Amino acid sequence: MSYYSSVYGLNIQLNEQVPGLAVEKSVTYAPDVCVHFGAMPPWFHADKFRREIWYIRPDQEPGATPRLIVWNLAALDHFHLKYADGTEFLIDKQGKSIWATWPEQSLTVEDTATYLLGPVMGFALLLRGCVSLHASAVCIENRAVAIVGSAGTGKSTTAAALAHIGYSILAEDVVTLQDLDNRFLVQPAYPCIRLWPSSVRALYGEHAELPRLTPTWDKCYLDLTQEQYQFQKSALPLAAIYILGERQDNPSAPMVEQLAPTDALISLIGNTYASYLMDKQMRAREFELLGRLVKCVPVRKVVPHSNPALINRLCQTIVTDFDELNLVEASVETRDHAVHV
Repeated sequence: MSYYSSVYGLNIQLNEQVPGLAVEKSVTYAPDVCVHFGAMPPWFHADKFRREIWYIRPDQEPGATPRLIVWNLAALDHFHLKYADGTEFLIDKQGKSIWATWPEQSLTVEDTATYLLGPVMGFALLLRGCVSLHASAVCIENRAVAIVGSAGTGKSTTAAALAHIGYSILAEDVVTLQDLDNRFLVQPAYPCIRLWPSSVRALYGEHAELPRLTPTWDKCYLDLTQEQYQFQKSALPLAAIYILGERQDNPSAPMVEQLAPTDALISLIGNTYASYLMDKQMRAREFELLGRLVKCVPVRKVVPHSNPALINRLCQTIVTDFDELNLVEASVETRDHAVHV
């Protein structure tokens, strides 16, 4: 059985149904990426091929198994990824075919899908020449607004709070940028937001619960296909980026601060997705693209309050600032039109 879905602007064919992805059983288009769960290709035997270490992410405990090892199988034009829990992926260097296996006695396809939809697809996008931000994206006035931040800064919690007050969600965790030279489109991801239990309680109350992503992990998910939520299914132009700063007790927080283009560029470079897997060519592509992006898209720093109960005020601060940016942009366009007339 084959299943088909679209994520990050790519059409995907899978041999297993993945939780969180809207799937179809038949389509008329050719897939961009084929995903094979449960087995490696018959020709693949890791111990029989010469391979070079591409990347190692060590565990926090000295001497423990690395959290991730990536090997470059140069002669075969593939990369081999192995996580500390035994989950493995094989991906071709064109980002078109992905195989996945896992220890069936301790893990599930749902566990494997969390890797697939995050770092593995992030690497596939890099191999295909795409740059992505570690961010969430929300639709405001039919344009994409990215909320950028590293793990733990609250970008998913902020996206969920915006979803709760009626805004459509375009992407969560991976914001893929389609480069159109002088503008950028954000591609839709999948219709759910992943949240830790502490975020669920902060958003919905001490006794609130959401379904767990997998039977073996505490992380939950907010299903955006529910009637009270909206998922943006088509790409939108990127109109602003908000970088989440450190939480503060300052009475003025949440607040928005301007960023100089150089500071904006440095912040975005530090928040691209799967950047640890980039080679020199990918890094050069990233730097060139982000350099153009900060010239045409406003990048702002937003400072949340340390009190999680003020999450709705943070959302309103972002929306209000974006409205003000729109007014300035509209004024400039009107002035420029008058000058040309």
